[in-house]
Amino acid sequence: MAIAGYNDRSSRLGRQVRRHHPRLNTLLAAITLSLSAAVTAAPGNGDYTKAQAEAGAQVYSATCSVCHGSKLQGGAAPALTGAAFAQTLTATYPTTSKLFEVISTLMPVNNPGSLSKEQYTQVLAFILAENSYPAGSTALDAAHLDDVALLPYPDQGAKKADSNLEIQNIGSSNRLVVGTLPGLASVTISDAMMGSVESHRGDWLLHGRDYANQRFSPLKDINASNVTSLMPVALIQTGITSSFETTPIVVNGVMYATTPVVDNKMKILAIRANSGDIIWESTYSLADFKICCGPVNRGVAVGYGNVYVVTLDDRLIALDAASGEVRWNVAVADPTIGYSETMAPQIYKGSIIVGSAGGEWPISGFVAAFDASTGKENWRWQSTDPKSYAGDAWKRGGGMVWTTPAIDAERGLIIFSTGNPNPDLYGASRKGDNHYTDSIVALHASTGTLAWFFQEVPHDVWDYDAVSNVVLFDTVDHGKTVAAAGEAGKTGWFYIVNRDTGKLIRRSDAFVDQSKNMFAQPTKEGVQMLPGANGGSEWSPPAYSPLTHDVYILGMNQLMTFTTGEDPGYQPGTIRLGSSFTNVAKDPVQNGVFAAVNVDTGKMAWSYKAKQPLIGGALATAGNLVFMGEGDGYFDAFDATSGTKLWRFNLGAGVNAPPITYLVDGVQYVAVAAGGNFQMGFPYGDTIAIFKLAK
Repeated sequence: MAIAGYNDRSSRLGRQVRRHHPRLNTLLAAITLSLSAAVTAAPGNGDYTKAQAEAGAQVYSATCSVCHGSKLQGGAAPALTGAAFAQTLTATYPTTSKLFEVISTLMPVNNPGSLSKEQYTQVLAFILAENSYPAGSTALDAAHLDDVALLPYPDQGAKKADSNLEIQNIGSSNRLVVGTLPGLASVTISDAMMGSVESHRGDWLLHGRDYANQRFSPLKDINASNVTSLMPVALIQTGITSSFETTPIVVNGVMYATTPVVDNKMKILAIRANSGDIIWESTYSLADFKICCGPVNRGVAVGYGNVYVVTLDDRLIALDAASGEVRWNVAVADPTIGYSETMAPQIYKGSIIVGSAGGEWPISGFVAAFDASTGKENWRWQSTDPKSYAGDAWKRGGGMVWTTPAIDAERGLIIFSTGNPNPDLYGASRKGDNHYTDSIVALHASTGTLAWFFQEVPHDVWDYDAVSNVVLFDTVDHGKTVAAAGEAGKTGWFYIVNRDTGKLIRRSDAFVDQSKNMFAQPTKEGVQMLPGANGGSEWSPPAYSPLTHDVYILGMNQLMTFTTGEDPGYQPGTIRLGSSFTNVAKDPVQNGVFAAVNVDTGKMAWSYKAKQPLIGGALATAGNLVFMGEGDGYFDAFDATSGTKLWRFNLGAGVNAPPITYLVDGVQYVAVAAGGNFQMGFPYGDTIAIFKLAK
């Protein structure tokens, strides 16, 4: 995925979206190095005042803490205090004035250079104070920063942490019961229920509602003729304000959802789906982790009486669906070298299936299946093929699996998309096509062995990875109806392949703008290209309607400059990109497209042009409606056939999560999270909104 740095693939900007690179924050990493490097003189003697540091704490809290943590402990960006921070002090930036220059021009990552010189100085004073540099009577002055020494690093005393102990930390959970607990039987989802969701039309039992990931509901009480009467009935404030991407699960009137991570904490919630009343919440305190694209979590899987969630610090946790009590907690991967978990798990025939984020780090992607009862790993498939990489580059060759797979139960297949190779933007050290990156992949569900794959972009050096959920449907191929799988690529095409063979049936017309040179090799001078490293379509799951045979895709255009770099080499646990991509500063192209693409022809049925790039997800219903959200806070409903916008409601924060719909006591509801988006800098919130028709 893309990030303004880390993909999972870059610095997403503020409201004006001056994006600096999709996937991890290269800028955040650079800032951390810059903060950690400085003058090699003796410790400073009162080079800032206590008042400056106190003022800096307020600025830091408002503009920096969402990435670096309220106590500088790290999160979406690296820690700015402690043993790990001390170890990063180098001679890269020989003067504190150079450090100040980097901070003041590149931070905050969502709106670089937006603070005043005084505010940047105050933030720097706060960082000094938190790292035990002594305060004094002399104010930190931007004109005399060369006099401020950062080395040797001060003794942290009791604050000093043993790095080995930090690595062993696996996080902890605590539970709060707020309402009357449901009966376990009423919230237990069985294999039979998962395999026949049409018999449970009022529930939303799986991440994509069904195993096909269609995000289509047969409910039609809310329809194109009455949607203008849709009104909110509950606004659930989770207390965790950050980039919000969850898809709730609903069974028998109980909703399960996850929050993003703030200050190394996230919540798993059980909620009354008609009233918004919280039943229980389990707060998980994460250990250390590394991420690129925001402290996000995309939701849970529910089955066999459990709620399953994976975390940014690479844990798979099972909680009792009725009470929220933790039943078991197992490791999925190693967070210290770059793995993280953002996806909602898939659940199938007694297994919990997960992949991994982390495409900006030198690691190899995977899909793994764990026993739903015990957490024991059943099998693991590696997404990098040694035959298609030069030397041993496959061992660290990328191919992350960011989003929830589809399941073809008839064929016994798990079908998903894979991310970019690594190094993300530098291909000289990994010559070859780099299978199975940037691909649609099918595995045999029982063994995890490869069935087939289709590679969208061989040897990717543009961050054009495949990260949107694969959708299953039937299509027409040479006059015959065939089983197909489709994926909305970051290239801007919707790829449709045969579900038996993996062979390409058709590639749609482009649903976003594409420059003629979109596959040009980056140069040292830089090459401008569309649609840019964020898309096409980012992780946003599309919806498919069997009534229209259209797939509804959220897309984005971001004109970017791709610039080559040096061989990034290999250092475990360190981001490895090799090049860069940044938004074009002058006359920037920053907009979005909501497109209906017919799967039988590949032609665009209609499209809606948005002022901002679109990221989040879609919902289609039998009421001839499609829903999606925008970064400016609007939640929209469209006529599924014509594309006419019929209704919108502003929730005050970016609506950048996929909507769902369900029934409780015979009444249809629509729900969506509104919490903004880290990648695009859309305004944050902490709300899950529930709507129904006004009486």
